[in-house]
Amino acid sequence: MASILKKNNIVIINYNSGNIKSLGNMINYLGYDYTISNSKEEILSANKLLFPGQGHFEQAMNNLEKSGLIGTIKKAVDKGIDFLGICLGLQILFEKSEEAPNKKGLGIVEGEVKKFDIEISKKIPQIGWNKIKTTKNNSYLDDDYFYFVNSYYVKPKNKNIISSTAYYGVEFCASIEKDNVCAVQFHPEKSSQGGINFFRKWIEN
Repeated sequence: MASILKKNNIVIINYNSGNIKSLGNMINYLGYDYTISNSKEEILSANKLLFPGQGHFEQAMNNLEKSGLIGTIKKAVDKGIDFLGICLGLQILFEKSEEAPNKKGLGIVEGEVKKFDIEISKKIPQIGWNKIKTTKNNSYLDDDYFYFVNSYYVKPKNKNIISSTAYYGVEFCASIEKDNVCAVQFHPEKSSQGGINFFRKWIEN
């Protein structure tokens, strides 16, 4: 007999730019139900919001504009709903990116997105496991290995919101925490036990 999934009103925001299936599998593995939605009402009534992202900064922002969700996401953050951004879902929280100099980000977090320097990085993109180092601003992560796929990294204006760093030719911000917003550059849904521990802490917080 299948176990009954626990309810926590978890909503994965669907704007056609994210790895939704793997996220859903992780949430179910932890024993929770979830909803995939682009409904403004469902997003604003959620207890937990997951904001995935894959691909190009400009395309992701274009998708958000077409979906009409930019104002909804900002309202959800202002409302204090627990919000988790993943990979590109971290980057587009920022004001701008070197990947798309003429396209503004959401501007929820002050700062910019920088490209790894090919002169000092091993190769671009970074693909694979890398160990993070947590800061005193961290609530959910352990100093563990996580799975990264990224050519760009975020550079927050306020360094105090950084919750972990990693090294790839240069030390870079691997995650942030700011009030109800947590966002990570790596893919916790593909990060084995480290990712499981992270999601459990964030969901059950």
